[in-house]
Amino acid sequence: MPRIWKFGDSVNTDDILPGKFAPFMAGEDVFQTFAFHYIRPEFAAQVQPGDVLIGGRNWGLGSSREYAPQALKKLQVGGIVAPSFARIHYRNLLNLGIPAFEYDLTGLLEDGDEVSLDVPTGVLTYAGGTVQLPPPPEFLREALAEGSILAFFKKHGRFPGEPA
Repeated sequence: MPRIWKFGDSVNTDDILPGKFAPFMAGEDVFQTFAFHYIRPEFAAQVQPGDVLIGGRNWGLGSSREYAPQALKKLQVGGIVAPSFARIHYRNLLNLGIPAFEYDLTGLLEDGDEVSLDVPTGVLTYAGGTVQLPPPPEFLREALAEGSILAFFKKHGRFPGEPA
């Protein structure tokens, strides 16, 4: 069952994937193994597909480098929930098909808590009950059904939400 990885406020893109481990430095096949290298060195080796990251305010600040969320995508993170996101990083997450929910769960869940996240409805279930996260808008549900906004565009020749 997926579990929680809890982080604090202002996790920046260098925290997520330090620049010295960018794909063009470390290699396209291994860069994701350095995710959270300095702040959670165990993360890349222990994260499981579908695990959910809980962050504090201003998740993803720092730069527009897409390889930080690419590392999370390659590790098959199931979603990120934080009270607020840096806008460019938020868009990069969605472009790559990583669900990102703006909601504060920092006082409710802890590292290792088992959860299930129903992305289309935004329902997160844990041992103590359920939380209704703001569900993704229809255009984003369309994109996530294809894997990402980019995958949707490649398949349909348009962005989700635009007329066919």
